[in-house]
Amino acid sequence: MHEHGGNLDLAQQRFGGRVEDWIDLSTGINRLSYPVGEVSMRAWSALPSRSEIETLHQAAQHAYRTSAPVVAMGGAQAAIQLLPQLAPRGQARILTPTYNEYAPVLSAAGWEVEEVSELDALAGAALAIVVNPNNPDGRCYAPKDLLALLPRVGRLVIDESFADAVPHLSLTSEALRPGLLILRSFGKFYGLAGLRLGFALGDATDIVKLAAMSGPWPVSGAAIAIGRRALLDDAWAEATSARLARESVGLDAMVQSQDWRLVGGTPLFRLYEMPDALAAQEKLAGAQIWSRIFARKPNWLRLGLPGSETEWSRLAEVLAR
Repeated sequence: MHEHGGNLDLAQQRFGGRVEDWIDLSTGINRLSYPVGEVSMRAWSALPSRSEIETLHQAAQHAYRTSAPVVAMGGAQAAIQLLPQLAPRGQARILTPTYNEYAPVLSAAGWEVEEVSELDALAGAALAIVVNPNNPDGRCYAPKDLLALLPRVGRLVIDESFADAVPHLSLTSEALRPGLLILRSFGKFYGLAGLRLGFALGDATDIVKLAAMSGPWPVSGAAIAIGRRALLDDAWAEATSARLARESVGLDAMVQSQDWRLVGGTPLFRLYEMPDALAAQEKLAGAQIWSRIFARKPNWLRLGLPGSETEWSRLAEVLAR
């Protein structure tokens, strides 16, 4: 298993407590999730129809402001698993450090994988991968710079899993360009990661291939019903983006009393540098607040945003000790 947030089982093993006692700030998932509302019995009991799936695709096109073909999948991770099959094996270059599933998935499928640290170094690759905003450090790339790279690679994959709260960074409006494939996560911004819903957007050739590989029922009826409702709710998305922008700055202010320095982040998570991230994680875990640390960066600690007022108060209390 690769290093990820959300590993509350490890937190419980080391520090005890019930899962419902913990505030999980290790993932960057919105803790004030979209209000699901009622879901019809049909959504649970019947196989999704093609027309129902298509309504979800239309809702995604609306939310992502694009006319490009879309395919719904079981989270952005499902698309990552299928990437190696989109084209004959060749050289893949990944802009790193970044989400750590791309390299092993491609390597296992026989691709030659090279990790690079500069955008220009992706040029010449059969497959180039950029996460924007980046996970885990929130590094961002201007859309014009990414588009300038497109003619210099065989296929450019842009993972926009954290882009909902910063839509000006998105390339979904350009997704019809041949060779450009964009991945979107539903669960992070809408706070419903357990629904396992994501999307791939691109030209028809790639989307048809991904749809065929995903099979006739790539997502559940409940995911269709809830996802469609959420993606069409512009008022909720706008209010949530404004709240996240405001509260992420508030989190930075809250930790000023610590010996921590902001080194990156997005409106959904903040990345801090400190003398000893493990000690900071253990201090927070003593109050059953889980954070993310990194084996290769022992001075980094990442925090998502608390949700309720109670969660914010608990975090403030432990930081004040």
